[in-house]
Amino acid sequence: MSVRILYFAGLKEALGLPGETVELPAGIATVGGLRDWLVGQGRDKLVTAKNLRCAVNQDMAKLDATIKDGDEIAFFPPVTGG
Repeated sequence: MSVRILYFAGLKEALGLPGETVELPAGIATVGGLRDWLVGQGRDKLVTAKNLRCAVNQDMAKLDATIKDGDEIAFFPPVTGG
């Protein structure tokens, strides 16, 4: 399964990349599973980010949200505007 991952705000800066496309191993079926797999691949900031938010195909999602081939998953810390 191939998914597109986007990183925003402090995560983008901490990881040094705005996004990536990855081929996931079998068994990764949720946003939480994806996050855990990414942490295992060296994206440690995903586990230490406080109040991490995520979206699947531009819809806010929780870590138990199902993902499928071709999805776009975004990770970002909470942000405020003014």
